[in-house]
Amino acid sequence: QVQLVESGGGWVQPGGSLKLSCAASGMIFSIYTMGWYRQAPGEQRELVAAITSDGRTDYADSVKGRFTISRDNAKNTVYLQMNSLRSEDTAAYHCSAYSDSGEFYWGQGTQVTVSG
Repeated sequence: QVQLVESGGGWVQPGGSLKLSCAASGMIFSIYTMGWYRQAPGEQRELVAAITSDGRTDYADSVKGRFTISRDNAKNTVYLQMNSLRSEDTAAYHCSAYSDSGEFYWGQGTQVTVSG
């Protein structure tokens, strides 16, 4: 059974930083493209960042230069380093995993709140 468990969310003032982690189990982690989505109340879900099995990354324009996605295949974990946080970054952040064969998995999410 595949599980994706996020951690590291919380409250931070504008301009601050947080690092999210997502621990995966029940899957061959290294073959999956891993991503971070976010969804604020009343808003559409947005893909924030993704990292392929060979380490290529992609970011939403809204977070380029501020967020960094990385992965540690030995620990089955994907990270999202978030710097220079803004109020508009407030959302529930979900980890995702998808494979070339069409499998898709989604974590329960961790809340990030940016306010001063």
